[in-house]
Amino acid sequence: MPVRPFLFRLFAAVALCAPTACATTAASQAEVVKLEAEVRTLRASQATLAERLARLENRDAVSRARNVTAPAASAASTSGALIAKPDEDAGNEALGLAPAELAVVRLKPKKEPAPRIATVVPVVEPDPDQMEMFISPAEGSSGAASQSQARSDGVPDKDPAILEAEYEHAVSLLRTGNTEGGVDQLTRFAEANPRHPRADNALYFTGLGQMGLQDPASAAKTFERLIKTYPAGDAILDGMLRLAECRVRLNQAVDARALYTRVVTQFPGTAAATQAEQRLAALSP
Repeated sequence: MPVRPFLFRLFAAVALCAPTACATTAASQAEVVKLEAEVRTLRASQATLAERLARLENRDAVSRARNVTAPAASAASTSGALIAKPDEDAGNEALGLAPAELAVVRLKPKKEPAPRIATVVPVVEPDPDQMEMFISPAEGSSGAASQSQARSDGVPDKDPAILEAEYEHAVSLLRTGNTEGGVDQLTRFAEANPRHPRADNALYFTGLGQMGLQDPASAAKTFERLIKTYPAGDAILDGMLRLAECRVRLNQAVDARALYTRVVTQFPGTAAATQAEQRLAALSP
């Protein structure tokens, strides 16, 4: 057999076997990778199981420690003192905790009487003068007399509705041009009803009417009476401004500045204070 044809056949056989060897090596590597993954999974499962086992062991140790300390605590409460037991310390050591240190508590005997509380309260009779305010009037007495009592001058009070109508009529006289009639009725209303809620307003409109009649001196007296008699009324600010205006008309600039300054200092932030500031600036030399 010639040598050359034999070599050609040998090389051809090697060439045909080479792909098979490569395929076998690739399959082996895939199996190795798969086995490595399975090993990693098993290791993770083993770690999880070990962790669960450790937790169970800790719980079992805690349960055993509680079972040991429970009888000791009951025995201590029966004898009247609470102290730490060696078994409890052993359980704490098993859990990795420091030994418990409990203070001794002495219980007082139950036969000790409770402290007395003063329950005696002296009874004081009310003042007879004060009791008269709460005594209802006797039967047959006139209740209307208590509601409409006579004034100090002997004249009974008028009906509030009638007084309100009189006030509105007097103001309407000013608005319709009958200044003298309005001033006259408002003046009599303020004098006859000084405690009426409209009394301060009646004086204010009286002063306005007198200013309209070119009588600043009388208007100034009316506004002074308003400020002095009703310092908490709702017409006090406008009355002070009007009084200052009367002072200006009477050539009393110093008094006018003093009134405007009083409004600004005593009632800051109000509309009247703003007007007073403007008029002060106008009065400045």
